[in-house]
Amino acid sequence: MLLALLTLLGAAVDTVTLVPGMVITRSVVIRPSVYRLPAPVADSPVVRIRGDDIEVDFAGSMLVGAPFDAAPDQRLGIGVLIEGGRNVAIRRAVVRGYRIGILARNVIGLRLTDNDLSHNWKPRLWSGRGHESLVDWLSFHQNEQDEWLRFGAAIYLADVTGGEIRGNVARQGMNGLLMVRTSRVQVWNNDFSYLSGLGLGLYRATDNRIMHNRVDYCVRGFSDGAFDRGQDSAALLLYEQSSRNVVAYNSMTHGGDGLFLWAGQTTMDSGAGGSNDNLVFGNDFSFAVTNGIEATFSRNRFVGNLVEGARYGLWGGYSHGSEIRANRFIGNPVGVAIEHGQDNRIVGNDFEGDGLAIRLWWNAIEPSDWGYPKHRDTRSRGYAISDNRFLGSRVALAIESTQRTVLLRNQYFGVDTLFRTSGDTAGFRRDARRSGGRAMPLAAWQPRRRDPAAPTPLVGAIDPPAPPGVRRGRGTIRIDEWGPYDWAAPRLWPSRLADSAVLRGPVAYQVVGPGGEWRLTSARGATLSKPAGRVGDTVVVTPATGPVVDYDLEFEHQGEAVTAPDGAAGRAGDPYRFRLRRFAAPFDWRVNVFAWDSVSDPRKPGDGFRAALATAAVAVRRDSVLDWVWSRSRLPSVPDRQFLVVAEGTVELPKNGNYELIAISDDGIRVWVDDRLVIDRWTPHESALDRVDLKPGKRKVRVEYYQVDGWVELRVEARRKDF
Repeated sequence: MLLALLTLLGAAVDTVTLVPGMVITRSVVIRPSVYRLPAPVADSPVVRIRGDDIEVDFAGSMLVGAPFDAAPDQRLGIGVLIEGGRNVAIRRAVVRGYRIGILARNVIGLRLTDNDLSHNWKPRLWSGRGHESLVDWLSFHQNEQDEWLRFGAAIYLADVTGGEIRGNVARQGMNGLLMVRTSRVQVWNNDFSYLSGLGLGLYRATDNRIMHNRVDYCVRGFSDGAFDRGQDSAALLLYEQSSRNVVAYNSMTHGGDGLFLWAGQTTMDSGAGGSNDNLVFGNDFSFAVTNGIEATFSRNRFVGNLVEGARYGLWGGYSHGSEIRANRFIGNPVGVAIEHGQDNRIVGNDFEGDGLAIRLWWNAIEPSDWGYPKHRDTRSRGYAISDNRFLGSRVALAIESTQRTVLLRNQYFGVDTLFRTSGDTAGFRRDARRSGGRAMPLAAWQPRRRDPAAPTPLVGAIDPPAPPGVRRGRGTIRIDEWGPYDWAAPRLWPSRLADSAVLRGPVAYQVVGPGGEWRLTSARGATLSKPAGRVGDTVVVTPATGPVVDYDLEFEHQGEAVTAPDGAAGRAGDPYRFRLRRFAAPFDWRVNVFAWDSVSDPRKPGDGFRAALATAAVAVRRDSVLDWVWSRSRLPSVPDRQFLVVAEGTVELPKNGNYELIAISDDGIRVWVDDRLVIDRWTPHESALDRVDLKPGKRKVRVEYYQVDGWVELRVEARRKDF
């Protein structure tokens, strides 16, 4: 370390106190303290580092932006900005309460070590228990102008060459480490877990080594038993010409995807390039909400990885020249699925209990707005499938409109159907025999470090297999309005999917979190089935009589150590207070649905909308909740496309509260409150959120909405602002 060398040489290293707007131009030690320095404006840095050969040792000091009790989406600004230079290092910093913890640009030789960058910005999620909102979907496709900055990050690197990111922790934010146009950086022994977006994201980032990291529970868009979409969250994102990276020995479990690799818009438009020649070795991508590994339009190697309990073990659409070797796929509905793939090798893998182990296919119709198939032959062909073991699959291989597939030396144990073929499968050469008897259990998975492709493990590194006692399984993924629950603090969790939709009546909750005892300390607006118990109990909350559900229950926990959602860490035996709050105000919606056509198109200027209202309604409804989200209509007589809605209703809001109206819409919406237009988003748009204040008392609301085609989302409700 530079500071250690300077000390050895007898050079003086100053100890300094942080002040707002500080610019650091030489190696220093920060005087240990808690520095509460909010960003002066939304996108500005608090501390700047400029120059060469600089090491800043924070010595455990904490740099705090937003107050601890501020909502996570109120964390603004940049904690530390590194502006260019060579051989720049930051160590032992605690940076929290900002949109971006550390931002480094145009640095050659960057070292970030042993920093805690947890509890920075993340957005509120509008999907809930048993209910998805499309407004939560992410899109990382464009980042030529650093568009990813809007998503926040613990660490954001832009145009960095060479260096080390080691021993850092980033939890309870949206994104961990984002690397843009960054190369030859070694990322290891970090913990980027329990994030609501990405653990790590790479964009035009090449020749990096990502090894021995824990990147678990980076997820959104999941409610066990209700929906499992992931909404493009992932443990690791490799995007837009991110090539020649080594990804090895990482734990990347319970993500939206484990690995999400995409060639990028350049390839989609031109057919050239890709995120190519990455080595993905010895990682655990289990229990992904969607795909353990998604790798598309590119050429890569996937060797010795574990994927258990994902929807797809590996989705490889349009992959070409790729190697899928010595991996273990367990209990996935589909092990390996590749559409429009070419010249891929699937060799020496174990498929254990997958419903369909391998599916290969080609679709004659491809999206008309893709340039890729206009520049390339995208027929499915040229597979070598050899030396794999299939145990207990319903179907080992489904080959559809795929030419020149050769099967050699595969073994089949307890497989219902070996081969299922359809379409043009010219050149299909298959194994002629079925293995007899029962297979011996497949060996417990460990990274195959004697494999010729195995990268050399780093000295002092953590291993990816989870230690004994760590929770595994998709059922351990629990997501609230701020992201994945980390089980570090006690709380009450609804026991059944239906509970989230109940406006009236008792609701069952399970007490989850660190072990210990709990007791009710205060209650407003509801009664509890019992006043005390132990973690793991199920209790029933019964709201007070009345039209509105509005309760606030406070509890005390005592037992194992608790880390609060704001990061405050307690000790075993310390009392810890936590709350359960719920508000639901029913409307008396009168809903009329009308069809429209080219004459009454609500998007066009003129009186087309009113003309549609003059026709007979195709559906008339009375509802207490206005909450529609679907790709195909779920309501009688409501069409899939080209319809409009007029909904009028009233709601009674208690006097002792601050309220807001939220509206989520796709395609167009207008909302009036007490005959005053408060939301006007009439231009067609993807799912978008609007929020306006509501006064207590009886409020009259009118909603006008139209849908063109595609997904429908229409949601209007009243909420307490402090819940």
